[in-house]
Amino acid sequence: MLVQEQPKLIGHVAKSSGVPIKTIRYYEELGLLKSLGRTEGGFRLFNSDVLARLNFIKRAQSLGLTLSEIKNFLDVHDGGELPCIHIKAKLQDKIAAIDEQIQQLLILRQELSGLVSGWETIPENPEQTICPIIERN
Repeated sequence: MLVQEQPKLIGHVAKSSGVPIKTIRYYEELGLLKSLGRTEGGFRLFNSDVLARLNFIKRAQSLGLTLSEIKNFLDVHDGGELPCIHIKAKLQDKIAAIDEQIQQLLILRQELSGLVSGWETIPENPEQTICPIIERN
């Protein structure tokens, strides 16, 4: 005989997951979570799997995935498939974007270092310029 778990109130879900009630409502509005309905008092009810979904959402966000991307992965999961291949591809894209950002930052760092190392004294006619070192190309 299977023991069916009782639906969880939104307050319990918030307390157990560490996710604020307002955020849980927002996730439901975006389609990341599905409630079972409401109590007579109007409180949302959730299946016990909501905690695993919230954990997945929080972890995916910590890896730089957007809520839209996370929703797509959850839709694949809800369709009966594992979204791991899709997630791996998206993470590889994120790695490539990070590598590009690192290169851009290294170029900017080199330019800033050159400006600072070539710092000159304040010009005699400061009203004609704001900062000659930054203004020269």
